[in-house]
Amino acid sequence: MPERLVIGTRGSELALWQANWVKSALERVYPEMAVELRIIKTTGDKILDTALSRIGGKGLFTKEIEQQLLAGTIDLAVHSLKDLPTLLPDGLGIGAVSEREDPADVLITRDHLTIEQLPAGAKVFTGSLRRRAQLLHRRGDLDIQDIRGNVNTRLRKFEESDGAGIVMALAGLRRLGMDDTIARSRRLKPEEFLPACGQGALAVEIRENDSRTREMISGLDDLGTRVTTTAERAVLACLEGGCQVPIGAYAWINGNQLHLRAMLSDLTGRTLMTARVSGDMNGPEALGKKAAQELTDKGGRKILDEINESARDKD
Repeated sequence: MPERLVIGTRGSELALWQANWVKSALERVYPEMAVELRIIKTTGDKILDTALSRIGGKGLFTKEIEQQLLAGTIDLAVHSLKDLPTLLPDGLGIGAVSEREDPADVLITRDHLTIEQLPAGAKVFTGSLRRRAQLLHRRGDLDIQDIRGNVNTRLRKFEESDGAGIVMALAGLRRLGMDDTIARSRRLKPEEFLPACGQGALAVEIRENDSRTREMISGLDDLGTRVTTTAERAVLACLEGGCQVPIGAYAWINGNQLHLRAMLSDLTGRTLMTARVSGDMNGPEALGKKAAQELTDKGGRKILDEINESARDKD
């Protein structure tokens, strides 16, 4: 057992909560080992005045951390799984996926409103194309506004605005103990308002050849979460989607059956298609590929081609 283990993490309050959760879990099992956190600033943390979809590229919140992991200056990295690209750098892998927090999004308003109850033309904040597309698909009259920043920053911007609502992940609010905010929110059922692939789960990234660290973090891995998020991420990988494409997926286990619902939309939310598939829980990747193929067959390839062409024109 090493005398010291260094965890790489972003510096936001939520990222530090996540890293400290892993740190505490390891310290309980290995009380004699020194576990340290190293804060690493990523591209996504540095560029705060531009929508994520306009920054482009993958790994906006992970690349710099992964570089230090490959260099050996940190031993493992803790990420929100939804931020981790499906294609990892050579030499790195996911060593553990934590038990999932509720993956749902929530709509936070001043008057505990549902999406349907929002006033005509209401201004709603989100920095996610996936959330934007699903909101506009249900309410084409809404005025969707981009918003960036950590959880507290986005909430503050909303409170200081004339906006009617903001959509955020429930998991982050719970982890930060924001019970008052949750109390005035509406949970959006993940089977209906599809979350980001892997939302609510933490990924512990390690060097592939580091068998010692892999063994040490093995107790953090949750089989059910690993299965469901593998299916969701397979959808994302097959569609080659990042933050520039509105893609969502939600998988759940019922008995020995794995169920998966996925969505793909154009940027306006007018053309939004869904797929629902079920299969054996021992084949999550194949199930994700099946859902992605169904979306492609329904016209998703045209949407992907149009979005990718538009992105190239902006470069």
